[in-house]
Amino acid sequence: MRNPKVAVIGGGPAGLMAAEVLSQGGVNVDLYDAMPSVGRKFLMAGKGGMNITHAEPLDDFLSRYGKRRKELAPLLESFPPEALRAWVHGLGINTFVGSSMRVFPDSMKAAPLLRAWLARLREAGVHFHMRHRWRGWDEKNIALRFDTPHGEVAADADAVVLALGGGSWARLGSDGAWVPQLAARGIGVAPLRAANCGFDANWSQHFREKFAGHPLKSVSVSFADPAGNMHSRAGDLMITETGIEGGPVYALSALLRDGIEACGSAVIHIDLAPGRKLERIIDEVGHPRGSRSMSSHLQSRANIRGVQSGLLRELLPREDFNYPERLASAIKSLPIRLIAPRPLDEAISSAGGVTFEALDENLMALPGLFCCGEMLDWEAPTGGYLLTACLASGRHAGFGALDWLVRRRDNPCS
Repeated sequence: MRNPKVAVIGGGPAGLMAAEVLSQGGVNVDLYDAMPSVGRKFLMAGKGGMNITHAEPLDDFLSRYGKRRKELAPLLESFPPEALRAWVHGLGINTFVGSSMRVFPDSMKAAPLLRAWLARLREAGVHFHMRHRWRGWDEKNIALRFDTPHGEVAADADAVVLALGGGSWARLGSDGAWVPQLAARGIGVAPLRAANCGFDANWSQHFREKFAGHPLKSVSVSFADPAGNMHSRAGDLMITETGIEGGPVYALSALLRDGIEACGSAVIHIDLAPGRKLERIIDEVGHPRGSRSMSSHLQSRANIRGVQSGLLRELLPREDFNYPERLASAIKSLPIRLIAPRPLDEAISSAGGVTFEALDENLMALPGLFCCGEMLDWEAPTGGYLLTACLASGRHAGFGALDWLVRRRDNPCS
């Protein structure tokens, strides 16, 4: 009796992990990807330092998955951050925990990890088929269809694992083109939306031309959700031509996006001087400035300069600069109205996708068809959470496919 054959479609972290589990389980694995090489988004994400996972306590870690914590918890508990680090070490790559509790490979690069991983997969017998863009099934919903540089080809498989990514960074392969294919088979798919993204703020032409591309260093961003709960994140922001982006905004992006969808806009408050009390700033900006300009006064008395001063000019009524209490309050809590998230293709990741309600506990959507990775309906902030869940879900789908193949072999009529 021949070994079963499984098609894994998608060569990102989730698909590669599924292929590893399946190959170790003794089945023949064919991995297909539309791009000339696998792991392109993985490599791009690692350009600024490959953040693998996060070393915080597991309960805190699970809380980062918000509304989908319950569904993702079994996957992440069976492949927690400690297990992920051990898996990386097994590839010959050492890791370390940074001051922010983020986990990185020693080299801070993704390429060495990916090279070692692909070598192990090839040695295990995984067959890679590049430039194969999945187009769904044939008219009988049996054979898989792929567009290739040499025309359309068909492929058969005993089981299929889909790891096609979400809808962000289409140039790297995650274009969401799979959505209508699955919807046509009756599989529930939530609309893809931008996550970990920047937002538009309707800057004036003057402010845009003068300050786009300028960083806002070491600020704190706060947002009150509709229930009145306050959410705050600290870090660096970047002023863009259309609005604002950066770690604190990315971390709040799900709340901000949902707020905009519900109310038409969302207001964040930026503390331009975290660590300094309001009363002190009132005293400083209220100090007589004599013949100095307001910009010079703010710089010397409150260390507000450049883009910080420009933001105050952009957003405050002119008369507020004459009242120390109003000016100081703005420095400590400057309101910025956000009117739209940036387009999905610009986002770091996406929300939406195949709903967990459309899947069984093994991530199976139809008999023999499994889904994993970012194409599932979940989202998380940056900081290693995205990669960890992609790897954990790919692993889970791989084991799910193995289990299904065994059950079908033992009971072919079920």
